[in-house]
Amino acid sequence: MEHCDTLVIGGGPAGLFAASHLHKGSKIVLLEKNINLGEKLNIAGSGRCNITHTGPIMDFISKYGDNGRFLRNALLSFTNLDLISFFNTRGVDTICDANGKVFPKSEKAVDIIDTLITECRKRGVLIKTGAAVLSIRKTDDGFLVLTEKNTYLTRQVIIATGGKSYPATGSTGDGYKFVKAFGHAIVEPRPSLSPVFIKEYMFAGISGVSLTNRPIHLYRNGKKIREYHGDIGFTHKGLSGPGILDFSRYFLTGDMLKINMIDLPLDTLRDNLILANEKNGKMSVKNFLKKYDLPESLIKAVLEGMNMDVSITLACLTKQMRNQIVDQFCNHPFVIGKIGSFQVAMATTGGIHLKEVSPKTMQSRLVEGLYFAGELMDIDGDTGGYNIQAAFSTGFLAANAINKLV
Repeated sequence: MEHCDTLVIGGGPAGLFAASHLHKGSKIVLLEKNINLGEKLNIAGSGRCNITHTGPIMDFISKYGDNGRFLRNALLSFTNLDLISFFNTRGVDTICDANGKVFPKSEKAVDIIDTLITECRKRGVLIKTGAAVLSIRKTDDGFLVLTEKNTYLTRQVIIATGGKSYPATGSTGDGYKFVKAFGHAIVEPRPSLSPVFIKEYMFAGISGVSLTNRPIHLYRNGKKIREYHGDIGFTHKGLSGPGILDFSRYFLTGDMLKINMIDLPLDTLRDNLILANEKNGKMSVKNFLKKYDLPESLIKAVLEGMNMDVSITLACLTKQMRNQIVDQFCNHPFVIGKIGSFQVAMATTGGIHLKEVSPKTMQSRLVEGLYFAGELMDIDGDTGGYNIQAAFSTGFLAANAINKLV
């Protein structure tokens, strides 16, 4: 049996960052079941490792769905600017793109991972890879943590095993069974930041076409329950793009999305059609719609889906046809046949119920000495570096809380 002060389970961004900020004088062990550390960082930002965003930190709170308020203490304790400074002062310069996403200047995840490992070693962290945890049990002396080769007795445990997205990186939901054993409730984990597959999809022919910042309305059982604005991409089998990915945390199979392709109220488009006909009835509907920043291929696809001649003029439209155009371009329905699986989802929505975690320390409200960091909890961010920032910030907060015990 090996003894330590704090044991960290998980060698992703949350676990590495937590371990690298624990008190240098204490004995710290980090266990990672993979052979390599930081596997998920290697695929972040399409391989470029998008670590955070440049926006105001208070704006971050709105980027985590309904649970952003839980992260307020963590985000303010270790902000995006703190994170950028952390890496800059350790020789990792950063850059940001036009959307505010922050990357290492090299655009290589290895620079981020190596820096985190170096910081852990400076703290004397004993890192063991290929060390899958089998069980965790609370005793009078602390926690017994069992792996295939060793048993550890530790005062505190930080579980940072991630969610279930991209299971090939090791995120297979192991942490859920550990926390369930301590009586914690788990909000059902589901794919987030995921594309969706659409029933009876008619837009495969325009795969690659996108719309910028359009309204998306979510309907369930015939009732509108949420709305969102964002960029939308048409794929071979459904919808993607940042607007769909960010909104996907709320989707269920069978839900309907109604997209306003023109971003105008129905009545306004109807009136504009009537006025345009009065001024130039010979104008084609296609040319009229192109004025609304719609790709021609999309206009054709929608009109053909209505069995309407793409060259039809405004003067030839009946009232019924005009209403149909208004409805299809301002309220186009898409029924979700399937949500992308954990194999393609970039994040996990669901996890440890946040009512059972202290937002000031990341400590379990049920078990003293048990802490959490990262996506294992019911927190998931939008695209743009928000999930990794949350991993770093919660890891920092957990470590800081434990340091105060020393």
